[in-house]
Amino acid sequence: MAYTQNNPFKLVKKKDCGCGSSCSCSSPVKKKGDAPSHKKSLGYYNEAKPTGVGAAAGGGMSEKGTAKYRRDNPGSKLQTAVTKKPSEMDPDSKDAKRRKSFCARSKGWTSERGRAARRRWNC
Repeated sequence: MAYTQNNPFKLVKKKDCGCGSSCSCSSPVKKKGDAPSHKKSLGYYNEAKPTGVGAAAGGGMSEKGTAKYRRDNPGSKLQTAVTKKPSEMDPDSKDAKRRKSFCARSKGWTSERGRAARRRWNC
């Protein structure tokens, strides 16, 4: 006869609700690919076009779109793209550091919209 041990400390897996903590939320959480971008659907972004530069090319939020987003979301600190050329900026300025950070983050953006955004930021 084989010996079987009853474990008093059973490992119970909790259902992952996606809120980041191990809780038992009952709220349905949507995955990233379930719906279109909220900002895109509300019309904050420029249209991406294969030609042109800056806002004409699309690839980001226009100043008008940013202003609308700030109105719709009070307390938002959203900023527009740093469109000034790197040669015209002080390399130690906040804008130069923000631009450098964005360019490093977005190196893999190869879609039409991504290329337009990188062109707008002078990456």
